[in-house]
Amino acid sequence: MSEAVLPKPILLIGAGALGSSMLKGFRIRGHVLPSDLMILDLMPGETAQDWARDGAQLNPQPDEWHKAKTVILAVKPQGWHAVAQILNGNLSPDTVIVSVMAGVQARVLSQGFSGHAVARVMPTTGVATGRGVASIYSDKPEALAAARGLFEPMAATVLLKSEDQVDSATAVSGSGPAYVYAFVRALEKAGKEAGLSSSHARDLARGTLVSAARLLDATGEEPDELIRKVASPGGTTEAALKVLCKPGEGLDELVLAAVQAAHQRAKELG
Repeated sequence: MSEAVLPKPILLIGAGALGSSMLKGFRIRGHVLPSDLMILDLMPGETAQDWARDGAQLNPQPDEWHKAKTVILAVKPQGWHAVAQILNGNLSPDTVIVSVMAGVQARVLSQGFSGHAVARVMPTTGVATGRGVASIYSDKPEALAAARGLFEPMAATVLLKSEDQVDSATAVSGSGPAYVYAFVRALEKAGKEAGLSSSHARDLARGTLVSAARLLDATGEEPDELIRKVASPGGTTEAALKVLCKPGEGLDELVLAAVQAAHQRAKELG
């Protein structure tokens, strides 16, 4: 396996939600410094501007782009063709491309970027805390090394053996945080319906998620075992789980349908 070597300087294209999350993760972990970074974004937000104040190059001129050894594509999948047209001819031949876009295959990106080596990464926005999750794929050692160098300091990484698995990873972990947030939102609403104040329902629902996630992380136990420890026979939790996990129409089936929908959409975006 290639070493996690991150070629610098880095050109980040797109500092929206995911790009800004990456910038925050860089800040926490310190493996990318402002002096290492160029940022291209037509409407840079506060995070990108903070990096610029600290020394990153914000919207440098085209004659600077060739200095980049790693380019991060953090734009919408529909917008990468325009980026390729702008960058082609302005990159060094040994520059590698790291795409965090859903759907668009490495082969297609490499063709669009005149043969540059490409890695695909599907990170969660949790990289902003320095503890995200990222799935990585590349059949090019130099691109794989750059992707690992970018994400291993700020995410639990999974190295995928096949690009076919990237869309599956997108549907599970890339989109997955939104599923969790949707559950917390539903739990807050249910708490209010059960008679709690809005603030109490909010604090209890969010605190429950955080504490449960910490326990899952700290113990490494299987979910079924942790459920068993909470759900006493004949108790309140068991009564709730009989509704939540009703065979044929419960949480398992609903999450499966959600993941399948996200997987199909990832393929369509490609």
